[in-house]
Amino acid sequence: MKETLVKDNSWVPFPKYSDRTGWEKLPLSVRQKYIEAGERYLDYGWPAVRATEYLAFSRTGDRTVMEIPQNQRMKALQSLVLAELSEGRGRFMDDIVNGVFSFCEQTSWCLSACFYMHNRGKDSWNGELGETNLPDVEDPIIDLWVGEMAADLSWIWYFFHDEFDKISPVISRRIKYELKNKVLEPFYERNDYWWITGWGRGSVNNWTPWCNYNVLTCIALIEDDPEKKSEGVYKTMTSVDLFFNVYADDGGCDEGPSYWGVAGGKAFDYLTLLNFMTKGKVAIFDDPLIKAIGQYICLAYIADGKYFMNFADASAQIHPNAGIIYRYGEQTGDETMMRFGVYLLDMYHSETQPEIASLGPTLGNLFMLKDYLNKPKEEPLVASHYFPDLQVAIARDKAGTTDGFYIAAKGGNNGESHNHNDVGSCIIFYNGMPVLVDAGVGTYTRETFSSDRYKIWTMQSTYHNLPLINGVAQTQGRQYKALSAKFADSKSTVTFSTDIAGAYPETAKVEKWLRKYTLQRNKKVIISDQYELKEVIGGTQARFLTPCQCSVILPGIIEMKIPNAIIRMKYRSDGISARIEKKQIDDPKLKNVWGDELSVIVLDYPTKRTGNISVEISAVLQ
Repeated sequence: MKETLVKDNSWVPFPKYSDRTGWEKLPLSVRQKYIEAGERYLDYGWPAVRATEYLAFSRTGDRTVMEIPQNQRMKALQSLVLAELSEGRGRFMDDIVNGVFSFCEQTSWCLSACFYMHNRGKDSWNGELGETNLPDVEDPIIDLWVGEMAADLSWIWYFFHDEFDKISPVISRRIKYELKNKVLEPFYERNDYWWITGWGRGSVNNWTPWCNYNVLTCIALIEDDPEKKSEGVYKTMTSVDLFFNVYADDGGCDEGPSYWGVAGGKAFDYLTLLNFMTKGKVAIFDDPLIKAIGQYICLAYIADGKYFMNFADASAQIHPNAGIIYRYGEQTGDETMMRFGVYLLDMYHSETQPEIASLGPTLGNLFMLKDYLNKPKEEPLVASHYFPDLQVAIARDKAGTTDGFYIAAKGGNNGESHNHNDVGSCIIFYNGMPVLVDAGVGTYTRETFSSDRYKIWTMQSTYHNLPLINGVAQTQGRQYKALSAKFADSKSTVTFSTDIAGAYPETAKVEKWLRKYTLQRNKKVIISDQYELKEVIGGTQARFLTPCQCSVILPGIIEMKIPNAIIRMKYRSDGISARIEKKQIDDPKLKNVWGDELSVIVLDYPTKRTGNISVEISAVLQ
């Protein structure tokens, strides 16, 4: 690595601040939008994060009260920087300096929800806050937001250090001082940040590429010592290797599509930066795993530029980073990813309304705008796909269109990252509209990643499209898993089946529960349960979550209304009774997707030890 790394910053692929010709090659409309965004923060007040805002997390479970001012300041500084780079007249410089000092004066950039990292060496956070719930200058933490801030300040130093020196050389020195003390030296000296090593247990997730990308940015732009630089870069590589080693070979992201951008997407950012820093000598974009990781975001897509297969901690509607998708596809030679990236870029009007986010990826997207303008765009509407490692199946009536039925179903286990106790659940759309859904994840609180996680209703199998067996729901843990998952695809029919009995605790008294999904293309979806109980000790139900207006119109028929169609769920009326429950929504994140309520269709199964029951879902056009 010492011999491979570029010795200076000549690897940087963006024009220097002083290269106004380079910046003026960007579309004028884009530069003007960035300038207008920056103008909103001229003479900005730079709110401080108060001690009580940190303490709110431990006192009330509220993490947003601390994150809001932190995020506001980050957005302000990013907007000012991009405005100054776009305009180049020094108009935003004093406000940038104020923003830099605002962050430099802050003891830590760590989020209040991440002080559990003081509890070093534990398998996972159990809700304890560690030695302190306030920033400790003697025990620096590198979490996601520390890394984000460090990477942004590194880019700010790179672009403006000469301009800062004209004001005062203290500014650039202060940035380096803070980055070395808050990030670089702790990273060099310590391995007890769990995202570096998984604490020796191989358990890592999106934190590993995300934090390592940000630390690598800091090393690349700030570190002056060649020995430390090469050793630091190599340390990030050994850490990111762990992420790739535990990633499923099928490329499936068990954290869900919302997290793909900071898991697979950040791995791409990391590999891209490493590629630049070594002038292409370290480049693994042709590796099958790297390609598969990228393809996942296309395969998880459902419809309308926003609906994605949202198992795990994902919203049903997400706004993925279109530029990352395009560039990922470009590097791996994946035309589908490139076309999808262009489709999303066009949908989000990214040429005239560019996003403002972390500086490194934003600049990467900004300087590829010219590449995509005349490229073809297309939604990745695949006919079917199966992730054998993730045990997730997807299928639609016809490739290339959202017309008709779409279904996604999963097996897996209840110890997956960001797990929802949803082994065997499904998602069904018709004509691009949701019919049976996964509610997704609400606003993160203290309970979300604590021992109280499964008290949250969205994390319970009771509010997924699953059975309640003998009155018992699924439980969490990797040992609670599906068995014998099978997938088959033909021109007319797609099936996925798995025995989900193992996802329930012993108290459910279930011997076998074969959940099977069948898509009869251009006809209907069949959900069948073949079960065997050890004994009957309570009520058994099939439960289905829907955003549709629904009602039992006749014994054996439930109607769900979507635009331009009525969806009918038919079931055997002798022995099965049906009712509709309402689930009120008060979480703002869930409200934004579903409105004030969702409905739960409850089918009460007959009290028998064995059974073979199915429901058929079909459409009647209006």
